[in-house]
Amino acid sequence: MRDVNGGWLLRYIHANGASAFFIVLYIHIGRGLYYGSYLYPRQLLWCSGVIIFLLTIVTAFLGYVLPWGQMSFWGATVITNLASAIPIVGDSIVYWLWGGFSVDNATLNRFFSIHYLFPFIVVALSLIHLYLLHISGSGNPLGINSKLDSISFYPYAYIKDVFGYILFFLIFGAVVFFIPNVLGHSDNYIEANPMVTPTHIVPEWYFLPFYAILRSIPDKLLGVIAMLGSILIWLVLPFYTKSSIRSGFFRPYYKMLFWLLTGDFFLLGWIGAKPVEYPYIIIGQFSTFLYFFIFLILTPLVEKIESWIYLVKIEE
Repeated sequence: MRDVNGGWLLRYIHANGASAFFIVLYIHIGRGLYYGSYLYPRQLLWCSGVIIFLLTIVTAFLGYVLPWGQMSFWGATVITNLASAIPIVGDSIVYWLWGGFSVDNATLNRFFSIHYLFPFIVVALSLIHLYLLHISGSGNPLGINSKLDSISFYPYAYIKDVFGYILFFLIFGAVVFFIPNVLGHSDNYIEANPMVTPTHIVPEWYFLPFYAILRSIPDKLLGVIAMLGSILIWLVLPFYTKSSIRSGFFRPYYKMLFWLLTGDFFLLGWIGAKPVEYPYIIIGQFSTFLYFFIFLILTPLVEKIESWIYLVKIEE
């Protein structure tokens, strides 16, 4: 921040760039869910995207530890301790992650090395993601075969993309130059102190929904399984949903379900930033139940109802 020329700018672009990256990722995933981009023939494309998202989460977590502030230190302590929930070998894995018997200098060194390495893996997977996209072709809001009637990239898509980039960088620039710490936690400007635990340990905003799911289950192992399952469920989504109508634009019940899921995801994010006390515990447990209920029960059910309505209309 102070010892390098323009260090403040580099750091704020880097920190807020991570937040911007996650905002775009969440919008991209949400759009994929709404328009049925995970359905045949794009299952592998969708799965590669989910793996990229998982690696991005790991990269962001490792990067968050590096400033070595109070939230960084205690966030690392809490998250790495989750491995201790694994039966028999859990404690050994935690000590291996730490490189000792607590989060210390060895932990920081290895996290820095891995944080530097993972973006290259993400770039490689992004190229695979693009390759799979070109095999199956892009989706569209109508959910039809886009290869039949296409338009030229220039000027139509080109102008749309340029407009999107300009809008993005205007908002991003406003955040970096005027409110660079709005998405961070003030406690992270306090130097890491293993002897003083923060009153309330809060991860970065983009982890909050999954952190809320973790906290909502009293059992440690089940909480970790639920947190991982909340993302891994996206991987299996294309294989147990086979809707004959792809886009949510033509599926009124699925559209309502999508917005219910979106609202629940925001509610989980809000709960993740709140202390573990009444009524937040109850709201968090209800939101967690609703999240899995939507994916495992309501989505296949709505799909069957809409398929039945669709067949009835065809017969009429």
